[in-house]
Amino acid sequence: MSAAVVVPQVATEATGPRFSTTSRLGTLTVEPLDPGRDAALVQGWLAHPASAFWQMGALTPDEVRDYLASVAADPHQDAWLGRLDGEPLFLAETYDPRHVALAGVHDALPGDLGMHLLVAPPGAPRAGLTDAVFGTVMRFCLGEPSDGGLGALRVVVEPDVRNTKIAAKNAAAGFRVLREVDVPGKRAALSVCTREDFTASPLGDGPRLAPHLRPDLGERAHRHLVAKALAEFTHERLFLPERADGAPGATSDVHDEPLAYVLALDIAGRAVEYRFAARRYALEHWVIDEASLARAVDGTPAPVDALELVAELQPLLHLPDDLLAVYLEELSSTLASGAAKLERERSGAAPSSAGLVAGLVPGAASPSDDRRLAADAFQAVEAAMTEGHPGFVANNGRIGFSLDDYRAYAPERGERLRLMWLAARREHSHLALGAGPDGAPLTEAEHYGAELSGAERQAFADRLAARGLDPADYLYLPVHPWQWQHRVPLTFAADVARGDLVPLGPGGDEYQPQQSIRTMLNRTRPERHYVKVALAIQNMGFLRGLSPAYMRATPAINDWVSDLVTGDATLQGAGFGVLRELASVGYTGDVYHRTPQPNAHRKMLAALWRESPLPRLAPGERLATMASLLHRDASGEALVSGLVRASGVAPDAWVRAYLDAYLYPLVHCLLAHDLAFMPHGENLILVLRDGVVRRTLMKDIGEEIVVVGERALPAGIERVRSVVPDDEKALAIFTDVFDGVLRHLSGILATDGVLGEDRFWALVAEVIDRHRSEHPDLRTGVDLRAQRFAHSCLNRLQLRNTLQMVNLADQSGSLIYAGEMPNPVAR
Repeated sequence: MSAAVVVPQVATEATGPRFSTTSRLGTLTVEPLDPGRDAALVQGWLAHPASAFWQMGALTPDEVRDYLASVAADPHQDAWLGRLDGEPLFLAETYDPRHVALAGVHDALPGDLGMHLLVAPPGAPRAGLTDAVFGTVMRFCLGEPSDGGLGALRVVVEPDVRNTKIAAKNAAAGFRVLREVDVPGKRAALSVCTREDFTASPLGDGPRLAPHLRPDLGERAHRHLVAKALAEFTHERLFLPERADGAPGATSDVHDEPLAYVLALDIAGRAVEYRFAARRYALEHWVIDEASLARAVDGTPAPVDALELVAELQPLLHLPDDLLAVYLEELSSTLASGAAKLERERSGAAPSSAGLVAGLVPGAASPSDDRRLAADAFQAVEAAMTEGHPGFVANNGRIGFSLDDYRAYAPERGERLRLMWLAARREHSHLALGAGPDGAPLTEAEHYGAELSGAERQAFADRLAARGLDPADYLYLPVHPWQWQHRVPLTFAADVARGDLVPLGPGGDEYQPQQSIRTMLNRTRPERHYVKVALAIQNMGFLRGLSPAYMRATPAINDWVSDLVTGDATLQGAGFGVLRELASVGYTGDVYHRTPQPNAHRKMLAALWRESPLPRLAPGERLATMASLLHRDASGEALVSGLVRASGVAPDAWVRAYLDAYLYPLVHCLLAHDLAFMPHGENLILVLRDGVVRRTLMKDIGEEIVVVGERALPAGIERVRSVVPDDEKALAIFTDVFDGVLRHLSGILATDGVLGEDRFWALVAEVIDRHRSEHPDLRTGVDLRAQRFAHSCLNRLQLRNTLQMVNLADQSGSLIYAGEMPNPVAR
């Protein structure tokens, strides 16, 4: 057998059934063949004219016995007797194709298993008998050893090319002909069949295209999305459900006990009604009980369906007709990923909230293991997140990913990948470098020397030289495997053909996709940098590319922000830090950069390197994406509630520590430096000790910071400035922090009975007041304790234009407001 196929040595006498399966004709079994007992039976089968292609019809019973004994004695092959309801019916031979029949002819892969099958000559016709036997033998070969199977990954056969009947049967079982080969005694059609091929074949059990798309998981995923859609669209004042008891209501109602609500719609003469129970909190935040959702159409109960909901709500959502299908596709993909996440957690492939908490509140660990355990816990949390963005409804679109792509590259799958590398001709590319660890400018040699091993650099240089190219004429550019397959050889075919882009192949290190789907953490060398790459899929209102033009200034922007943060005593006292994007590379030699209008194709070949947070950890500290604070597992358990309980700290003390690490430095950056970040959950890394947040690390600096005032900036980074009035400056906290993060967190803690909403927002107010009292000399017109603030809406942006919801050149002008909201920390 092949090294990957485990077949125990069999005795020379029958030991009973090893494998059994049930068909519509009866029970089929497979057992080791006994040469002494079974030779006469097999000889009769071989002598029949129907077995002519075995070329053994002239053998005597003794010669057949000797042949079968030689098979049993050979460690590279075995013979098996098959029965139907106890009646002997077929002979199967299995063999290692590296040593038997195909040695020197077939380039066997690990897990390959050769197979021959002889079905007893026909007696009385029995419809479907041969199919049942063939299917049983394939299940035996490909089945797991724990189930009595042989554990093969592929079955290999070499039938005579003249045997048209077996050719048809092989095709029905999923075999693919590789080529014709000459083997002793015949010209053969060398054919292979994988487990997937057989399962999908007419003789298999049928394809399991997407096992997570089943009624129970689909129903759960629909309920979650419908609850979220009703909550967030109501939050954005696109409609307002009414109290089911007829009591008057308003947008700003607040109640901690669940009350019944109804949303009644008239859809082209059809009466559609949604009923549910919900709690309501500050900032017009709705927490809907998913289990309570009920939908009726013209008074008849109907399934709760997220896609139908959006179609029904289209007039209220102001979703253009020509973009409705695009939004529905993103929503459908979000639904599919939701079902897949549920399946992973139910199967144990993804940990529960309690399991994540256990990793974030470690016991005693040896110093040598602590960094590894911290990396593992960090990435376990990263892969376990189920919600995506807490505000956007269609937040897992990923249009462009196939099912296999999803399984390989989606962050929640937790799989590892190797980045692919291109050599990009230097005259058409840039490499921008920031400061190194010692503060001196980073050099190209230092950068690539740290990110690529000596073996990788030598291999890349050799591959260029083998093509007659000078390695000094090229820069190295990492590419996502999806981009490598879907864009490099197609969209940039001309660039590859002329040698401006040279495919070099995979690097050696393994990476894990982060919640920001384009960002990869190095799992082989976790202390090395994140790599962020372009990925030309459509997700949440944008094509997820990277602009080489933007990348040029990225290291300089990051150095400036980092110097500001490290030079500010208040920020250092709060433990606030940034993960610098210290190098970027981009290719601009393609024709898309010479078109009259900017286009998405200009953002398909660029990358940046960002510092890893792991080298900044002290022993006993742990890391988690801030998105984890809003995570609930499949059973409804919230990770943040588990963290508070596991920490042993009083809930208000836990929340105060978190706000000191998160909100306080953001307030200071805005009020002292006119500097605003994009501080949503995916952009913050929490540093915890004993389950309590002690400090935060901000990432995604180059693309997402903005200077909202007139302060002096270094040359080359002026593009980060966007001067706005004071009330709009305040939205950097009101919209991005209060509405984008804290309303969700407050709702979870209140619903779980961990910390009441009033106390939560009182703590927020205390942090703002403490900052003001500690910085009495700061003069600013930004009032974070104002009575009201403009209600900036995220889903409205995506609903307006599902392809590009914000003009990056005028982000402020792209915003959509829905009046004002009461400030929960107003004086």
